[in-house]
Amino acid sequence: MFQRIVLLLLTFAMIDCPDVCAESDDALEGKPTPIIFDTDITGDCDDVLALAMLHALQDRGECELKAVTISKVNPLAAPFVDAVNTFYGRGDIPIGATRDAQHRPSLYLKLCKTRDGDSLRYPHDLLSSKDAPEAVEVLRRTLAEAEDASVVIIQVGLAANLADLLDSKADAISPLDGPALLQQKCKLISVMAGCFGPTLGKPRHDEANVVNGIDAMRRFADQSPDDIPVVWSDYRIGIAVPYPRESIARDFSYVPHHPVREAYLLHSGPNHDRPTWDLTSVLFAVRPDDHYFDLSKPGRVVVDKEGFTEFHPDENGRDRLMEMSAEQAIRVIEVQRALSSQPPRQAVSR
Repeated sequence: MFQRIVLLLLTFAMIDCPDVCAESDDALEGKPTPIIFDTDITGDCDDVLALAMLHALQDRGECELKAVTISKVNPLAAPFVDAVNTFYGRGDIPIGATRDAQHRPSLYLKLCKTRDGDSLRYPHDLLSSKDAPEAVEVLRRTLAEAEDASVVIIQVGLAANLADLLDSKADAISPLDGPALLQQKCKLISVMAGCFGPTLGKPRHDEANVVNGIDAMRRFADQSPDDIPVVWSDYRIGIAVPYPRESIARDFSYVPHHPVREAYLLHSGPNHDRPTWDLTSVLFAVRPDDHYFDLSKPGRVVVDKEGFTEFHPDENGRDRLMEMSAEQAIRVIEVQRALSSQPPRQAVSR
């Protein structure tokens, strides 16, 4: 009787989100989810926390970070990502950088240049973002080498790189053009972008990942293959689950210097609980079945010329919005803290 009840519960769970929860099979088989992390890691520090989360989840055998692509232009963005990856013992992860997107200054990328005596505090190989291959090349190569319908792409920034991927043609890397390559290799795109309801005392909000690259986000929303689910974590989700300042003060002291803690402090200081916009997209991408979030009914996301986003319900739609109750928010805050601050298996720091 007990076994029948469990089977029924599992069946209902699969029926509730059959397309988006395709990761369940891999989870049951213990297979790590292949991840491409597309980030605008320059301005805000939540990208750094999100990257740390991915390394922690890989240490736990839940995902495998196949590549990091950068969607804003800053000469230190790729070196900083390389430094963080090296800190977590994965300095060989491919990194790609856009050459054609918003140029963005940063308060924390300079950490990759910090020295203690004659040595870099955070060792890395890349000296400039210009030394990294173009992001679209890395995206195409990573997808081409992957198993069919296996890759989850996490886009937490401008849509410049994915829009350019969709515009890409067949080449020496793959005989498939961008849409066909994405359709064959990708099983889910987890996006942090947009705002789909009132916030900050306004009926709608022009969210930064959209307004700083409106054309790219419109191309992504309009041209992404219809049969690859796209799950959107909007502005209001990250606001509701701030990262606790107590964690920055206490949880990273297992090494004398930690790039995540130092980046957070340079950006937000010690007395601010920063919204975790990008972390929520990571959490859903790797653990879609763990009920940290609910999902809306299917629909279609539309980006207008001013950068505002709208969601139109459509039973055949590709897009779904993340939703979160107050009870779920408590769980999300705790698990994001635990994963972001989880000590790596082998930290590299001086």
